Amino acid sequence: MNVFIVGIGLIGGSFARDIKRISAESKIYGIDANAKHLDEALALNLIDAQATYEDLNIADMVIVAIPVDVLVAELPLILDAVNDNCVVFDGGSTKKLICQQLEDHPKRRNYLACHPIAGTEFSGPSAAIEGLYEGKTNIICEVEKTAFKLQEKALELFQKMGMRIRYMNPEAHDKHIAYVSHLSHISSFMLGKTVIEKEKNERDIFDMAGSGFESTVRLAKSSPAMWAPIFKQNKANVVETLEEYIQNLEAFKQMLVNDDFEGIYNEMNETNNIKEILNGIPLNKK
Repeated sequence: MNVFIVGIGLIGGSFARDIKRISAESKIYGIDANAKHLDEALALNLIDAQATYEDLNIADMVIVAIPVDVLVAELPLILDAVNDNCVVFDGGSTKKLICQQLEDHPKRRNYLACHPIAGTEFSGPSAAIEGLYEGKTNIICEVEKTAFKLQEKALELFQKMGMRIRYMNPEAHDKHIAYVSHLSHISSFMLGKTVIEKEKNERDIFDMAGSGFESTVRLAKSSPAMWAPIFKQNKANVVETLEEYIQNLEAFKQMLVNDDFEGIYNEMNETNNIKEILNGIPLNKK
């Protein structure tokens, strides 16, 4: 199988590592706007050869792992270049605009709209991890618009990689992901900003930072080139989640001002239910 990966960073490179493990006979080609990334991917044995869009006619599978603003522009060109038996899927964190962009494309049947919910705060080919997707959820949107035999080709790969599959429409995906992913990144970036600004006057602040701070701001090390376009494409949902988040912060602040520490305890105690939710235990089953 000829697999082309457009964007050899954490997401694309991790796909490459798993494909090499579970399908040793496959040949992996890399396409990337950054020539250094291609050289690094070759040196790390993530890919077998460098390629361009002109080579896509021999592809059996194309994985597109580039920022969502570039994704909207490049996916139509990629679909133009592939053959009828090639499946193209992406890893974009927004889906509505991308699906709208491809709605009338002559080769829409070749495209599977995906979002594997996995990653780290690191980027580039060296960040690629074998097994990154094991046990992770892959959300697929508008599966009915993809040719069945091409769906099967992609789903077989996902199954071998150990991914869980969820089907969702693009609008629901973008709304839900704003809460569980996009808001988390904004919170991390803004906490980091707050502390950096304070550190200008208090040089010892980072010496006092513990594991709680480190884990909370971990996402602030994520690539702005990737996340700024995500916030732009999902602006309406992100604004809605921020408004709710800010209301909760204001309410917490007011409880502090009012010395309502019983209320603060109750708020935190109720929020502790997140442990059960993340472990897959419905709250009514506690």
